[in-house]
Amino acid sequence: MQNKENYITKMKLQLDELDAKMDTLEAKASNAKDAAHEKYLEEMAKLRHQSKVTKAKFDELMDTGEDKWDNMVVEMEKVRDAFVHSFNYFKSQL
Repeated sequence: MQNKENYITKMKLQLDELDAKMDTLEAKASNAKDAAHEKYLEEMAKLRHQSKVTKAKFDELMDTGEDKWDNMVVEMEKVRDAFVHSFNYFKSQL
């Protein structure tokens, strides 16, 4: 297993990259037609919520002691993977 500091740095970079990609997608919404725009905004709100949940799990990960580290890494990766999957699905629907 990777050491805690390296893992936290890597995970933070991945989450920041996803947020930047969501900002790019959000900018595209301004060019969508009204009906599509409303649906887009709904889905974007869901992604933003999932981003907050993922960041909360990340904050929890950063505060985790060595005794629970391995279990928390597994949980963090599940939450991150679900977020990435949702993001990629949303992106594919544009």
